[in-house]
Amino acid sequence: MIEIRIHGRGGQGIVTSGELLGFAAFSDGKYAQVYPSFGSERMGSAVTTYVRIDDHPIRIRTPIYNPDFVIIQDPTLLNTEPVLEGLKPGGVVLVNTKKSADALSLNLNSRLFTIPAAELAMEVLGRPIVNTTILGAFAAASGAISLEGIRSALEHRFPKELAEKNLKAATKGYNFIKEMKR
Repeated sequence: MIEIRIHGRGGQGIVTSGELLGFAAFSDGKYAQVYPSFGSERMGSAVTTYVRIDDHPIRIRTPIYNPDFVIIQDPTLLNTEPVLEGLKPGGVVLVNTKKSADALSLNLNSRLFTIPAAELAMEVLGRPIVNTTILGAFAAASGAISLEGIRSALEHRFPKELAEKNLKAATKGYNFIKEMKR
């Protein structure tokens, strides 16, 4: 089983990110569990979504304390929230930022990928909505889901035209990380 924590702020589509990730995994023939965690939120408050993916039914129902993957949609959370807490050694961190991994100066025993997801999303969507771009980047960094699974999730969630635009954004994120991994 792999465990993923997605961090962002209210209004950034953090819950939608988790739902799309879970549906993509399900479309790929895997089991998935997705649930958000937030209090009495208002736009801009910290939000976390937990996602588990496995080849077998998932019976555990606790928050994810030791994730394999951490996705950070809002890089300001690196300075204000314990978003990296409990990350497994050798895990993967994916951060939406224009900065390089070295420029973030994070002392990690994990692999760190940075992606200018807001800028890539602007190119396709005309708005800095990063969740589908990050979803594509996660697929490339992890291999846990496929672009075809993402397509299925987007087609299930959005009207055709919006699904196609979001698939283009996800593909941009996917290709950006694939190129970085070379």
